[in-house]
Amino acid sequence: MTPVLLAIACLTAVTLGYGLLCAVSPFGDCRRCRGFGYRLTTDRRGRTRPGRLCRRCRGDRKRIRFGRHLYNIAARLHRDGTR
Repeated sequence: MTPVLLAIACLTAVTLGYGLLCAVSPFGDCRRCRGFGYRLTTDRRGRTRPGRLCRRCRGDRKRIRFGRHLYNIAARLHRDGTR
């Protein structure tokens, strides 16, 4: 195989894998709070305690994946265009 065909095959595999991931699990953990729902703080003794709610996810602990967001936009555009 030529390197170009190998690169195209690898990119296709990665794209299909990410598409499958977005279809099976459309939501991932929040990147800022790492899925805890709040920001971890430490007290005076150095123990970790729950702090305020995460501003990005507002305590929901999940975020929508980028690929699923693009799919939702495309599906909405198709649905509105074919009415």
